[in-house]
Amino acid sequence: MTDASSCAFCEIIAGRAPADIVWEDERTLAFVDLRQPNPGHALVVPRNHIADARTLDAETGAALMGTLVRVLRAADRAFPNQGLSVWHSIGPAAFQEVPHLHLHVLPRRLNDGLLRVYPTHPEDAERQSRADAARRIREYL
Repeated sequence: MTDASSCAFCEIIAGRAPADIVWEDERTLAFVDLRQPNPGHALVVPRNHIADARTLDAETGAALMGTLVRVLRAADRAFPNQGLSVWHSIGPAAFQEVPHLHLHVLPRRLNDGLLRVYPTHPEDAERQSRADAARRIREYL
């Protein structure tokens, strides 16, 4: 686990690393991602070093969501698109590259080939399987 002293996003937040900032407030920061598969790809991060959403507190989460909505509406108006993708990856299986919570905002174009969720069309799960999954999640709420 990376701590704040070696975190690329903490360096940006502290002003020690360059970034193209699009929004900032007391709890959050948004900046243009280095990678631009489509123009307007931006990241929204909490100012506090939080590895991922599993340890996110409610106040920071609310602030993060407010900034996310502000940035995605701006990206939607600023860049031609036929939709937007918003995501947060957690851990290596989800390809999280920087262990600081960050939400991606990516304007999308039809057939851009990005972020295909399912490699093939999945079958609907059986009713009992869905009920079992719901029960297991409820046990931890």
